[in-house]
Amino acid sequence: MKNITRAVATLVTIMLFFKVNASCMVDTTGKQHPLTPSKNANTMTTQDFTTSFLVEQSPEAVFKAASNVRGWWSESVEGHTDQLNAEFLYYYKDVHISKMKIVEYVPNKRIVWQVLDNHFNFTNDKTEWKGNRIVFEITPKGDKTELHFTHVGLVPAYECYDVCHDAWTSYIKGSLKDLITTGKGKPNAKEGGLNAELIEKWKLPKK
Repeated sequence: MKNITRAVATLVTIMLFFKVNASCMVDTTGKQHPLTPSKNANTMTTQDFTTSFLVEQSPEAVFKAASNVRGWWSESVEGHTDQLNAEFLYYYKDVHISKMKIVEYVPNKRIVWQVLDNHFNFTNDKTEWKGNRIVFEITPKGDKTELHFTHVGLVPAYECYDVCHDAWTSYIKGSLKDLITTGKGKPNAKEGGLNAELIEKWKLPKK
């Protein structure tokens, strides 16, 4: 009888454990998240979006191209993109606006951006990406150079994941690689600019 009682108590404890942990994985929008936090992520996990490629160019050339954000991501970028602690703003109309800070800048080896703020107009959680880190790791591989890209925090639980997955794949393995290998990327073309409401919200200089 005592053994049965202990077994029941153990089973109840296990059930309560999983119930409590499951409740911690659901945010106020009802969206279930993986065990790894998708926001404010500082460590890479197997679920973070990642992609890589090899080129014949030197680590110096790869680093220089990755730093030239206007040359492969978008011509609509405000601010410095090649200095430690610099902040810059990326925007595509009012669809996506993102403010980045360069928190690591190790020449020819590593670049890390911290996403300070973010706005999507196509997701319920408009601030997905906020607190994430975007990492470029550059490593010699024999007579070639590997660029390994990771968006730390961009995980399948994100509403924007499918769109962001395809977009990053195109920008990194397409546009950035082209910039490195041919000298010309395929960034978003320069837009006419943001509207007055967004300029005020983001405290941007008025031109």
